[in-house]
Amino acid sequence: MNWDQIEGNWKEFKGSIQAQWGKLTDDDFDVIRGRRTELAGTIQKRYGIAREEADRQVDLWLGKH
Repeated sequence: MNWDQIEGNWKEFKGSIQAQWGKLTDDDFDVIRGRRTELAGTIQKRYGIAREEADRQVDLWLGKH
C-alpha cells in the first residue's frame, strides 16, 4: 500500500493509527488529514521523539498495511 491510498481512505485508517499511537487526539487527526508529514510531526511532538524515529515508526506501520 502506498501513502496516496491511505490519504484517500483516511477515515478508514484512523482507527488503526489510533491503536498504534494512542496519544493522538481527535484534534490531531483533524490536522493530519491523511498527510504523512503531518502524522510523523504529530507523533514526534506527542511522544517526544526525534523526527527520524517518528518517520521510521510511520514507515513500519505502513509496511504492515
